[in-house]
Amino acid sequence: MPSTKQYGTAGPANEAIGGIPTIHYVDFASRGRGQVVRLMWEDAGIAYTDIRYSFEEYPEYKETTIAEKNPTTNVPIVEINGKILTQSYAILRHFARQLGKYDGETEEEKYWADAMCDIAVDWRTQFVTAFFNPNKEETYPKHQQTERKRFLKAFETHLTRHELSLQGPYVVGKMFTYADMVIYQVLHDENLTQDGMKGLQEYPRLKQLADAVESRPNVKAFLESDRYLG
Repeated sequence: MPSTKQYGTAGPANEAIGGIPTIHYVDFASRGRGQVVRLMWEDAGIAYTDIRYSFEEYPEYKETTIAEKNPTTNVPIVEINGKILTQSYAILRHFARQLGKYDGETEEEKYWADAMCDIAVDWRTQFVTAFFNPNKEETYPKHQQTERKRFLKAFETHLTRHELSLQGPYVVGKMFTYADMVIYQVLHDENLTQDGMKGLQEYPRLKQLADAVESRPNVKAFLESDRYLG
């Protein structure tokens, strides 16, 4: 049976989004696209229900429970007030708009957050392809030395050159957006934020961003809690 746990106490942020959401996701610990959604909820102080499917049971539920909720059978899936939300990055933007934050204020800020998110999505696609390849022993080390370095350099360059990113630790300067969470999560999942950010020593601007994310009070509390599974 899937694991079901409830976290937090409903407050103003839950009122803003219309209730207590439920997320369905494979049990990747605190990793993957679904984790970015949880990270936003944690930062915003949103109470939520977390349903996790083990790798062994997921194929069965994918053809039944998941397929009934999403015809593409992709996860994460979020349920709230009888509505079903799919596509992780659309989910993030949806909640950002409802909360009135995490999305930038001007059109330029919104564009830059979206653009940087899209780069991280491209990186995650390359990462997942290499990491879950049947020949992982060959494909993932190659990815680490090629595509991963290319994306790290690209992010470092953007963050040190773009007018908005120069104004603070985040993608949009001093404003924390969903793009910061998306970038942070792929850094985390590539094991670059662990061991004192050792994997980011050659990329000081990216390290600054990751440090800023982890220093946010609610994120810090989450990372130090038993809800964080590594």
